[in-house]
Amino acid sequence: MAEPNNQSPNGVRTVVVPAAGMGTRFLPATKTVPKELLPVVDTPGIELIAEEASRLGATRLAIITAPNKDGILQHFAEFPDLVETLSQRGKDEQVAKVRKAAELISPVAVVQDKPLGLGHAVGLAEEALDDDETAFAVMLPDDLVMPTGVMEKMAEVRAELGGSVLCAFDVPREEVFNYGVFDVEEIDTQASDLPAGLVKRVTGMVEKPEPEDAPSTFVAVGRYLLDRAIFDALDRIEPGKGGEIQLTDAIELLIREGHPVHIVVHEGIRHDLGNPGGYIPANVDFGLHHPKYGKSLYRSIKKIMDEYESENGL
Repeated sequence: MAEPNNQSPNGVRTVVVPAAGMGTRFLPATKTVPKELLPVVDTPGIELIAEEASRLGATRLAIITAPNKDGILQHFAEFPDLVETLSQRGKDEQVAKVRKAAELISPVAVVQDKPLGLGHAVGLAEEALDDDETAFAVMLPDDLVMPTGVMEKMAEVRAELGGSVLCAFDVPREEVFNYGVFDVEEIDTQASDLPAGLVKRVTGMVEKPEPEDAPSTFVAVGRYLLDRAIFDALDRIEPGKGGEIQLTDAIELLIREGHPVHIVVHEGIRHDLGNPGGYIPANVDFGLHHPKYGKSLYRSIKKIMDEYESENGL
């Protein structure tokens, strides 16, 4: 356990990143390269998560990893030989890129021996927290939530309303079957600095309902700010299908017992790095906004699209 550090401006020292999956949807690439190290343009997804955690003010990245999957932690090493070689060749920009991950945050490995669900992974992270940490963040590495900054808003909500705070997106009703969906009620924010209409109290959650059965169109994405009470709830819920322990079930238990849970509705976009269908658009989006590659990439994509439309009569 790390020494206590009370300097985080948002009161969050530890960000938990579940990364024990096998990355089967990216085979054969993930036979040797962890999915979390696949680059978005030139930066691995895990480093983008580390950047977001660092901006939040966290100092520790608790990476839930599988046995023999230590490449993710290695990404945060110093690489002195590589730095020295690049420095001798005057490649200062590349030196900065190599050093960046190690300078962002301190990584800690927490091994999950068997894939027993997101709740099980989060529960293992308790050993990485300091005894006086009352809350911690969870960031799913498959989810890039843009623009960044939603975790800071969630920390503000917790500071005012307490409990746990989750990130939500408002999606078309026909898409809710892909997500966990929140049952919510409005709260009065007139007497506070909280954004009107974007903070709601959660009264329940439904996992992947049919559109006609969904209690709302507000769905969970991969950003959580959880009160430490979640660990006790995880200990008390029953495993579900396949023996997995679901984080959603533990949050539901807290809600039933009167624990305050709120959502912040994020007005932005989400890229799903967990499958090629989401990973490719993320690279296009990041590439188009890249100061070095953006303009030439735009021309290339436009040419590809013109040829595709011609070939397919579109």
